[in-house]
Amino acid sequence: MRTFRLILEYDGSDFDGWQVQDGESRTVQGTLREALARVTGEAASVLGAGRTDAGTHAEGQVAAVRLETSMPPEALLRALNGVLPRDLAVRDVSLAPDDFHPIRDAHSKWYRYAVWNGPGRSPLRNRTHLYVAPRLDVPAMRAAAKALVGRHDFAAFMAVKSDVRTTERTIFSFEIEARGDGEILFQVEGAGFLRHMVRIVVGTLLEVGRGRRPPGDVAEVLAGRDRRAAGPTVPAHGLTLVEVRYADPALPLRCSRHPLATPAEHPTGAPRGSSSVCLAGPDILS
Repeated sequence: MRTFRLILEYDGSDFDGWQVQDGESRTVQGTLREALARVTGEAASVLGAGRTDAGTHAEGQVAAVRLETSMPPEALLRALNGVLPRDLAVRDVSLAPDDFHPIRDAHSKWYRYAVWNGPGRSPLRNRTHLYVAPRLDVPAMRAAAKALVGRHDFAAFMAVKSDVRTTERTIFSFEIEARGDGEILFQVEGAGFLRHMVRIVVGTLLEVGRGRRPPGDVAEVLAGRDRRAAGPTVPAHGLTLVEVRYADPALPLRCSRHPLATPAEHPTGAPRGSSSVCLAGPDILS
């Protein structure tokens, strides 16, 4: 048997999340397993790097599957895309080491939350952006987001009744990009994320952007570890898993977009390339 590594892109609007569930739920994992069975005749188990929620999209979800097929990766890619539905596609297939684990081996994940803050609704963005009518104060949101970078206890930004060993997580970067047409992108890269963490963080920052709380309040909410003090959980349809990053040279992905750093600043050692560094994190959980 060989281990195949797949990079997936999907529109999550009509999926009930990544993970197979009981009943008639349509999930990304289940749909991919059905396609693999049609193409290879094998009932294979598929493991994904991120358990995206219902409505959440992906540009670079990573999955691993062990197969007996003799098909080369490029043939498997073509065959899968020939039977998959229009809202799910395989962008790349490659062979991976037998012990490759898409969750355990990941060093970071990059998520993007998209907000439409234009002068009116945008029907073409209904499935991918959250519409916010009042003009948002982007500099205030950027100031507030600075408190989130680094290793912290993010209990205040976690969905209630979550079962985790620890609520500490490491955020490597948090960028808020405002485009001239009214699009605002919240981009965050971290070693791991709690359930609904990005969506609660964005909901809290949007309250800052609306002037409902001062920028310094975000640091206080973080320190207080009380979910009730944070903002609302914004809808899933604005969230996209952009990329999962690995340090193993046999599993190349684009390196981090962070400014050049010294080996002492990041545990993976010397930066790769002239303007970026691959980061490491021990707490990849979701």
